[in-house]
Amino acid sequence: MNSSPPYLGFGLGLRTCYFEDIIDTQPEVDWFEVISENYFVEGGKPWHYLDQIKERYPIAMHGVSMSIGSTTEVNFDYLRDLKRTIERIRPVWVSDHLCFSSIGDFNSHDLLPLPYTEEALTHLCDRLRIVQDYLERPLILENVSSYLTYHQSQMTEWDFLASLHQQSGCQFLLDINNVYVSARNHGFDAMDYLNAIPQQAVAQIHLAGHSDFGSHIVDTHDQPVCDAVWQLFQRYAQSRLPINTMIERDDNFPPFDSLIAELNQARKLAPLNWSSND
Repeated sequence: MNSSPPYLGFGLGLRTCYFEDIIDTQPEVDWFEVISENYFVEGGKPWHYLDQIKERYPIAMHGVSMSIGSTTEVNFDYLRDLKRTIERIRPVWVSDHLCFSSIGDFNSHDLLPLPYTEEALTHLCDRLRIVQDYLERPLILENVSSYLTYHQSQMTEWDFLASLHQQSGCQFLLDINNVYVSARNHGFDAMDYLNAIPQQAVAQIHLAGHSDFGSHIVDTHDQPVCDAVWQLFQRYAQSRLPINTMIERDDNFPPFDSLIAELNQARKLAPLNWSSND
């Protein structure tokens, strides 16, 4: 079930403000990623444009509210909506976040990190198996940025991810910006994190921006990719086989050409063998 997705190249997050730009200009973008929950409804503007865009471009789906790490019972109503949407979009892969956002009826509306313990690892493996069996396809999990740590943690985040891959075969959406944010906030070396994740465990990369407050930084996805994250991506990519890489922007949206320029910067910094998706 955990076979690697195909290598497509360099993509963008598909956001409503860019629908008409994409339809009109048919940009040189290899694929687009949609927010899964935005398409749980049967119709409306998002579907009107997506039906046209997916005729030309491969589509990946990225969820924000599965809360796979929660101790609350698996939400099969949510999974039913997700599976129905998958069947309609037919994405090349499906991802969500390695986190929890809800406990019982309480929803934090944020992506909260797990404690990195053996108990949490076993729990996550069990939940992942249930979700994947229901969806009948692999689920790729994204590392989240964090602003706190748990006294209970028994291992580093990167060791937790490596163990999760070893025990479940799970692959990851490696958000380079999130690694940088957490490294700055907690004082670890971002390359130690990146180098600890097995090559075969990484299915996709996110590149995004953040807000820097000096004493800490916050993953806001409303700024351009900063120089430090570009440098981190370049260092990481040099010794890797091609990985699907995407620019993610969720607020303070610039002109579409600015995102294309960032996407071209990613192409420029990646090794030459990443430039072909043949």
